[in-house]
Amino acid sequence: MDTRGRVIAIIAEQALLAPSDVREDMTLADLGIDSLGVVESIYAIEEAFDIQVPFNANDPEASDFDISSVRSIIEAVERLISGRA
Repeated sequence: MDTRGRVIAIIAEQALLAPSDVREDMTLADLGIDSLGVVESIYAIEEAFDIQVPFNANDPEASDFDISSVRSIIEAVERLISGRA
């Protein structure tokens, strides 16, 4: 599974949805994920990809890890992964 698919699977699990129900233009709020769910999703993403998400990820002005949409999360994970290489 590629990065996109893995991120969507993690988010879908947190939202109690099938991955096919998660679109990249959706926000975590659209998916019914509350603030605790956001934290749990970030921890799951960190574990799955062996990356460290900045602690201020919920503030797009202060972090380049944008959690405003599924697409932005995928792009941020990809940046962190490429930064490891």
